[in-house]
Order: sequence, then structure tokens, then C-alpha cells
Amino acid sequence: MRKSAECLPSSISLHTLKLPDTDWASSSHHIWWEMEIPTGCFRIIYIRSQSTQLHLKNVYSSLAVCMFVAAAGSYVHVVTRIFQGGLLTLLGSLGMVVWLSMTPHNPETEKKRLAILAGFAFFTGVGLGPAMDFVIIINPSIIVTAFLGTSIIFVCFTLSALYAKRRSFLFLGGILMSGLSVLFLVSVVNMFFGSAILFKAHMYLGLVIMCGFVLFDTQLIIEKAENGDKDYIWHCVDLFLDFVTIFRKLMILLAMNEKDKKKEKK
Repeated sequence: MRKSAECLPSSISLHTLKLPDTDWASSSHHIWWEMEIPTGCFRIIYIRSQSTQLHLKNVYSSLAVCMFVAAAGSYVHVVTRIFQGGLLTLLGSLGMVVWLSMTPHNPETEKKRLAILAGFAFFTGVGLGPAMDFVIIINPSIIVTAFLGTSIIFVCFTLSALYAKRRSFLFLGGILMSGLSVLFLVSVVNMFFGSAILFKAHMYLGLVIMCGFVLFDTQLIIEKAENGDKDYIWHCVDLFLDFVTIFRKLMILLAMNEKDKKKEKK
């Protein structure tokens, strides 16, 4: 989409960064959108190369496929009972991730790595089965509500990361890792106390942290792509894990709240 300067409002400017006449520059150019509210209190900067845009399309296309395959895995557990979520599916997921990480990213191995990614998504979906069994007993509609809620959360935070100033959320990395350490300590402590309140606090805090990871991982993927790392399959794994973790936590929280409401009615 190209617009002349006359078509743009005074508060919006479009700049094209002209690069030296080299092979690299001719294959990819950067567009810099800058929008400023007259008050100067709000500013959006959007910088993305064409190769990075293509990379993001591949990442999110792979993510959509992972969602479908994971849903199939959950269906296998809940409905057919051919595979049951548990230790074996956890080991299967870990095995697929290790296999994927050990397989180099190149055109010759792309189909193989996509198949491994699909296997990882399938085992992850089957692994969600036990949590879904718990939720179905309380209210089956919670699964749909949790999925829609997760989708909205994921899309909102993804858009925030995509249209925010470049690298503006990368500072969250240290904070989020510290948050994961706190979650681990809380879970260990709660193994001895078995407190429902502490468990719920753990789930809410984990949900907030995973939302932060959506921001962080999205911008980190962009930076990696800008620096030449075009392994969209591995980048898809990061976002897929973010989505699944948010879904699991939101689903369990909704189920616990529904269960508490039923107890109050009695």
C-alpha cells in the first residue's frame, strides 16, 4: 500500500529508509510508520522488513496448524480414549522438542521439522486431556469459554507487541524469568500445605506472567528475524507454549470458580 504525502494527515508521516545499492538492500527494505497524537502523549513506531513480515506469516500459519493438531490430540483423549494424557505423553512432548532442537533448520529438513512440530502439538493436546476431564465434570462449556478467552488475550497482547515501539518489551525477560522462579517456589511450598488459596494465587500469577511472555516472545521473534534467524518452526514453539499455558490456567481457574459457585448455592 502506497500513499502520497498529501493523502496523510499532518499527525502521520510515512518514511522509507533508503539503503545502499547492495544485494541485501535490494531484497529487503524497511518501512517506518510513525503516528503522533497532537498532544504528543501517544506514539507508535512500526518497523518491519519484508522478510520479517514473511517470517511472521510462517510463524502464525504454523501456530494455527499446531492449534488444530493439539485440538485433535485433546479429542483423542476425551472422546476416543485411544491415547491417555499422562507421563508418557509428557515424555513424548519432551522427546519431540529435543528432536526438533537437534534437527538443523534448512530447506532439506523443513518438512521433517514440520512433522516433528505436529507430533509435539499432538502430544501436548493429549496432555491437556486430564485437565479437560476435570473441567467437563463441572461444566463442559468452560472449555469453549477458556479457548475463546485465551484467543482474545493472545491476539490483544500479540497486537500490542507488534505495534509497540521496537524492543520496548524485551526488558520484561528478566522480570518474567524471576516470576517463573517465584511460581516454582510457591508450587513447592504448596506441596506441603495444600492450600487452595495459594494454588489459586499461583494460577492467577502464572496467567499474568504468561501474558507477559506473549509480549516478550513476540518482540524477541521479530528481533531474531531482523538479525537473520528465520527458524519459524522453532519460533512457533515459543508462541504455542504461551497459548497452551494460558489456556490451561484460564480453564482451570474458570472451573474452580464455577465449582465454588455451585458450593455456595448448596
